[in-house]
Amino acid sequence: MKKRVVTNILSRGFGKFAAHRFHPFIQRFINYSYVKLLNLDMEEFKHPSAYQSLNELFTRSLQKQRKLQEGVISPTDSLVTECGRLHQNKALQIKGMEYNVCDLFKECDCSKIIDGAFINFYLSPRDYHRYHVPYDLQVRRVVHIPGCLYPVNLRFLRKKPNLFIENERVILECSTPQGYTLFIVLVGALNVGKMTLVFEKRIETNHPKEIDIFEYENLWLKKGELLGYFKMGSTVLLFFERDRADLLVQSGQYVHFGQSVAKLKEA
Repeated sequence: MKKRVVTNILSRGFGKFAAHRFHPFIQRFINYSYVKLLNLDMEEFKHPSAYQSLNELFTRSLQKQRKLQEGVISPTDSLVTECGRLHQNKALQIKGMEYNVCDLFKECDCSKIIDGAFINFYLSPRDYHRYHVPYDLQVRRVVHIPGCLYPVNLRFLRKKPNLFIENERVILECSTPQGYTLFIVLVGALNVGKMTLVFEKRIETNHPKEIDIFEYENLWLKKGELLGYFKMGSTVLLFFERDRADLLVQSGQYVHFGQSVAKLKEA
């Protein structure tokens, strides 16, 4: 509990700094320094001086629409840290380190993804921080589970068992047009004070509270639509039902939003 409090307080403090709008001269210096330090590619975005806070720079939007490839697309610009098949209810956090997906989901029924497939997408601080809908989906339920905000970079993934289970997360339980279940899990991290969903404003992350559950009757989202954004880098997890998806990516591969990462089989 103490570690949870410390990481969450640090993240809230950084969040206040990132949200503050400094004098334009100082803000330009901060923005340019950040872009230079992380070697950001700003070709698809506004000029660094156009952003009035670090948060605006972190959550920058694309200025041109990306082309969407067939099948399930990557929801983010990110590194695939792990992907593959679940062994019953076990998925890989990183090579050689398993965790129990039933502990990850808690309030959600994970029985349909036993022996299914998964993809872990890691967004570094230099990546585009928005996440998009990976496929035409009906959102049935959203579960917000408060937790720690440990870093989710490769070094910490190898060091900290059950990292995804201990960190704060937002889980979307969805259905595809074929009737398959697909889970999207947004995992918080150090300095990720906020995770947002464009369709659900009641979720308030990085605040000490109990698990929140939101249910929907007819909420359909289109492939490629904006789903939300992280403030700083973090991780998105996708989970598929058993024998319903063929993965098109490998661990260690860098992918872009809009790129095909899986093909769903016909019903």
